[in-house]
Amino acid sequence: QVQLAESGGGLVQPGGSLRLSCAASGRIFSGYAVAWYRQIPGEAREMVARIVSSGSTYYADSVKGRFTISRDNAKNTVYLQMNSLKPDDTAVYYCNRIFPSLPWGQGTQVTVSS
Repeated sequence: QVQLAESGGGLVQPGGSLRLSCAASGRIFSGYAVAWYRQIPGEAREMVARIVSSGSTYYADSVKGRFTISRDNAKNTVYLQMNSLKPDDTAVYYCNRIFPSLPWGQGTQVTVSS
């Protein structure tokens, strides 16, 4: 069964950094566009960054210049480096293939607070 496992979240002060990882249970990322999403309770999940198979990236305006998405197909893993974190970045972060999508993982909580 295909599984996605996000990790690396935690509590960080404003201005701090975190690196999130998303490990897949098999070679399910290779050749596909993959994205990081975040969700605040009561709100819709939003895409914050995506990376296509060629390596081209896209970022939401709210994170552009602060977040960097990368992928390691050999390790079946996608990363999200988050710098200059703000309280508004507080959310549960998920990863997934864009299409066709996979069952969602548990996500990883990121809390930015002093």
